[in-house]
Amino acid sequence: MIDFLDDAPVAGSLDTAWHAGRPSPGHDPAPEIQVHAYTEHTVILRQSKSVHYEAPFLFLLFGNDRALLIDTGATSDPDHFPLRATVDALIEDWLMRNPRAQYGLTVAHTHGHGDHIAGDGQFSDRPGTVVVAPGLDDVTAHFGLDGWPDHIAELDLGGRVLDLVPGPGHQSAALVFYDRHTGLLLTGDSLYPGRLYVEDRAAFAETVDRLPGFCATRPVSHILGCHIEMTTTADVDYPVGTTYQPDEPPLQLTTAHLHTLRRVLAETAGQPGSHPSGDFIVVYTS
Repeated sequence: MIDFLDDAPVAGSLDTAWHAGRPSPGHDPAPEIQVHAYTEHTVILRQSKSVHYEAPFLFLLFGNDRALLIDTGATSDPDHFPLRATVDALIEDWLMRNPRAQYGLTVAHTHGHGDHIAGDGQFSDRPGTVVVAPGLDDVTAHFGLDGWPDHIAELDLGGRVLDLVPGPGHQSAALVFYDRHTGLLLTGDSLYPGRLYVEDRAAFAETVDRLPGFCATRPVSHILGCHIEMTTTADVDYPVGTTYQPDEPPLQLTTAHLHTLRRVLAETAGQPGSHPSGDFIVVYTS
């Protein structure tokens, strides 16, 4: 059995070039899903922009008893987006190196928007698999998040424990996942190098107020959201629907960006529209 808390957080590698689409229409020879091993027990996946312009990032985390897949991408059709086959192959490979008589899979979500849940149906008949529905009642009941959004829950994958922090504001059932093994804070669409769409100002502000205190008591190696939409030029993003982004910044952000986001929310309270803020853009939708 693996001791996932030994010498945690374990350093991982983000030394990869994320595939950012192709400049001309037509067949993209790159795979539909880019796979990058952050550690031997942690995999980051990115849906190709040639399959869907959102190109969301997904995360597969292995524990002793089961794996956790966070989000299922923007495309349901396995012929165009073979997520189930990719995850099955990754789990099979991990089990070859770490044999188990039985091994489960939990499919959960950073939030319930369509570009993060479209592939759920690919796992509906998979043995030993639990797909957590993305609705607020389903999320709170499954993870024991009583008193939402003020209660933090724990998810134990078998020695590998994650903290689940309520993160509404972008979407009502949004979650932030903190992985104690790697120190990764997975923020979904609440913080990433792109357009941060705020659906509920009060709830989003409370989420952003909650996270710095949480991070102050834990080692955070990187903040990883689910998209890259910015260019490497401060305040400049790629237009919605872009399928080729040759000048992308890195995916990873830091806890300093949380403090910047808190400041921007305070400075723009009550104001409409978009507010460029260097590495991200706050967009109020109402």
